[in-house]
This record gives sequence, structure tokens and C-alpha cells, in this order.
Amino acid sequence: MKQLHYFPGNASMTPHMLLVDLGVPFERVLVDRTTNAHRSPEYLKLNPNGKIPVLVDGDLVLYETGAIVLHLVDTHAGAGLAPAVGTAERAQFYKWLLWLANTLQAEMPLYFYSDRWADDAAGAAQVKKHAEAHIAGMIDQLEAEFARHGGPWFAGERFSALDPYVFMLCRWTRAMQRPARTLPHLAAYLQRMLARPAVQRVFASEGLSQPYV
Repeated sequence: MKQLHYFPGNASMTPHMLLVDLGVPFERVLVDRTTNAHRSPEYLKLNPNGKIPVLVDGDLVLYETGAIVLHLVDTHAGAGLAPAVGTAERAQFYKWLLWLANTLQAEMPLYFYSDRWADDAAGAAQVKKHAEAHIAGMIDQLEAEFARHGGPWFAGERFSALDPYVFMLCRWTRAMQRPARTLPHLAAYLQRMLARPAVQRVFASEGLSQPYV
């Protein structure tokens, strides 16, 4: 059985939603960040970077959220969570998946852990301010993509593995000055995501509370 090493509300939320949506059996293994379990010798054997999530699938130990997403897409091709390999639509899927992981998500720690990039409180405040501005510009790109194609899901008419990722990162903006929920297309999209049974199950099992987005 697959094992998802997770912590509530962390980047593990994306593969958690995908696994529930796929309906495949898996076990959740809590990595308690409040006790620094992600820095324990046992966890570092799974992911030497000390980051969450990790997916264990048989002999395969896989970290990096984007890689886990691709693995689940490829091993459950019949679920149609990504366009067919070799198509232009698949290339766009790759582009957005890597953008979510390497551009938008990569900026988030500068906002949430700004003290790690500065020597004093004033410097940390500057880092956080600039990170929030950069993130707001990226959220605008997500809004513009919905406006461009007019579909209900991020890739257009069909739900894909991009949607849990987009949803999770938009959720992370909920305490910012201009959260994703304040933009019209994203506001409607986030409500569609919250209505999905898989999303509701993940929120319940992770014990997450309002505000959800």
C-alpha cells in the first residue's frame, strides 16, 4: 500500500487530494512538524532535504510534490488527470506543473519564513513585503489563465492534476493582503474545488478549519 508522509495544510495536500480523487488505497503517515519530526534521522532517510511530502510506493521513495503528481498521473493514466503524452496539451500541462512547483511555490517560503533570509526583524519584513508582491503577480497569472480559456478548471473544461496544486497554492494566500479569493475567476474556482468530495474529505481528515481559502 502507498504511504503518504504528510502534515496538515502543507505541500502534502496536493498528493493527498489526488490520492483521494483516484480512490486508491493509501496510508497517511503524520510527520509532526511541531516536534521537528521532519528533521528526525528516520525522516531524513526518506527525504534528506527534510521537506514534506514523501510518497512511498512499494520500493519507490519519492519526494518533491511535482514529481509525486507526475508519478500518480503516469501510474493511473486511465483516470485522465493529464492530457495524452506527446500532445501540445501535455506540454502545457508540464509547463504549468513546473511553474507551480518551481516559480509560485518556490516563492512562498520567502513570505512564510522571511526571517530565514534576513539578519534582523526589519530585513525580514522587507523580504516578506517583496515576496508578497511577487506572489500577487503570480496569482494574477492564474486569474488571467482562467479569463483566457473561460473553463471551470485550470486546464479548461476538464479537471486535471493541476487543479489540486493550484487550489493548494491559492489557499496559502488566504492571510495575504490580496488573497486569491478576491479575484473573480479564482473566487468561483476555489468554491468549485471546495465542493469536490475529495477536497472535503482531505480537509476533514487533516483537521483543517476555516478559513479554508
